[in-house]
Amino acid sequence: MYASDKFRISHLKAALKILLLLVFLLACKSNSNWENASENPEFIHRAIKKITDVMVADIYSPPVASRTYSYISIAGYEAGIQGNKKYVSLQKQLHGLDSLPKPSSLKAYSPALASSHAILMIGKSLVFSEQKVKEFDDQLLEEFKATGMPDEVYQNSISYADSLTKRILKWASKDNYKQTRAMTKYSGSDEPGSWKPTPPSYLNAVEPFWFLIRPMIIDSAGQFKPAPALAFSIDKQSQFYKEAVKVRDTGNNLTDEQVKIANFWDCNPFKMNIYGHVMYATKKISPGGHWINITRLACQKSKFDVAKTLEAYARISITISDGFISCWEEKFRSKVTRPETYINQYVDENWVPQLQTPPFPEYTSGHSVVSAASSIILGELFGDNFQYTDSTEVEFKIPVRHFKSFKQAAEEAAISRFYGGIHYMPSITNGLKEGIEIGSFINKKLITRSVSPVLAAVKKR
Repeated sequence: MYASDKFRISHLKAALKILLLLVFLLACKSNSNWENASENPEFIHRAIKKITDVMVADIYSPPVASRTYSYISIAGYEAGIQGNKKYVSLQKQLHGLDSLPKPSSLKAYSPALASSHAILMIGKSLVFSEQKVKEFDDQLLEEFKATGMPDEVYQNSISYADSLTKRILKWASKDNYKQTRAMTKYSGSDEPGSWKPTPPSYLNAVEPFWFLIRPMIIDSAGQFKPAPALAFSIDKQSQFYKEAVKVRDTGNNLTDEQVKIANFWDCNPFKMNIYGHVMYATKKISPGGHWINITRLACQKSKFDVAKTLEAYARISITISDGFISCWEEKFRSKVTRPETYINQYVDENWVPQLQTPPFPEYTSGHSVVSAASSIILGELFGDNFQYTDSTEVEFKIPVRHFKSFKQAAEEAAISRFYGGIHYMPSITNGLKEGIEIGSFINKKLITRSVSPVLAAVKKR
C-alpha cells in the first residue's frame, strides 16, 4: 500500500470519528431537548387544575372534592417517582394500599407524562364531566408528542400510567364511598340545639356519613376528637348564648378588611343567590381546592421539579382528605346548630350573616381544621416563613391577598368563618387545634423521601 493511500485512509478514519461524534452529540442534544420540554412540572399543575375546574363546574362538595384530590395526587406521585431513589412509594403506608405495579427497569419512560396521564385518568373516573377531562388529556398527550419524545418512551409511559390507574381505582372502590351513596339523607332534627337546614335553599346536610370513608393515614375518623362542643342553652347568661351574641355583634360591625377576609375564604362550591323572584347559583372552589392551589403557587415560586411537585400535591391532598374525615366525624356526632338558626330564633329574627351558611352542622369549623393541617404540611415542605401572594380567587373576581406564612393564612382562613357569621369562636379555636394535630401526625408518619431505616423508624413513632 502506498504512503498516499495510507494517508487517505487515515484521513477517512479521522473524518468518520468526527462524523460519529457529531451524530452522538446531536442525538444527545435532541434527547436533552425533548426531556427538557417534557419533564416540566407545569404539565402536572395543569392536570390538577383541570380536575379542579371540572369539580367546580360539577359542584363537588368539600368532602367529595377532597377524596378526588387524594386519589389523583397519589396516582400522580406514584407514576412520577418510579426509579427515583430519592423518593419512597406510598405503598403499604396508606390504609388498604398493599401493592402497586412497577414499570420495567429496562424500559425508559417519562415521569411527567406518566403522572399527568394518571392524574387525568383517575380524575376522569371520579367526576361527572368525563369528556372534558378526556379531551384535555388528549390535548396534553399531543403536547408531549410535540416535544420530540421517542415513541418507545411515550408508549412505555402511557402503558405504565394505565396499569397504575387500574390499581388505584380498584383501591379507591373499597373506601366505602359507594356504600355511603345509598344511605339515608339527613335533614336535621327537632331536638333543641341540633342542626337544621338553613336559608335560602334549606338543603339537606352534606355527607352525613363521611366519617365512614376509609382514612388515608390517620388511624380512624375519631382519632383526633376535639374538645366537646359547648352545651346548648338559650339562657342569656350561658356561654352558648354569649357566643351567639358575639357572632351577631361582630357581623353587624365588620370593617372593610374583615369583609374582604370573609369573602376571600368563602370557598362555597354552591351559593344560591335570590333577588326577588329570581334565583341563580354561583360556583366557586372548595376549601380543599383553595389549599391545593396554594400548593401550586408555592411549587412554582420555589421552582420545584416534577418529583418535588408531585410529592407536595400528594402530601397536601392526603392531609386534606383525612382532615375532612376527622372534621365530619365530629360535625355529625355533635350536630351543633348554626349561628344563623340560633340567632334568628333567640336573639335577632332579622339578622343575616355576611356569608351564606353551608348545609351541614357547625362544630368544628372545616376551614379551621383543613387550613391548620395544610399549613403544617406546607410549612414542612417550603419553610415556616414562606411568603407568597394568593391569587386563587382572582378567577372568581376576588382580589389577591399576601401572606407571610402558611400559618398566617390558616389563621386568617379560620377567623374568616367568624367574620362570615357561620361559626362560633370555639369551633374555630378547637378546629385549629384539631388541624394542627392532624397535620403534625401526618408529617411524622408519612414518608416520601428516602431516609435511613433508623430515621424512618423514628419518624413513624
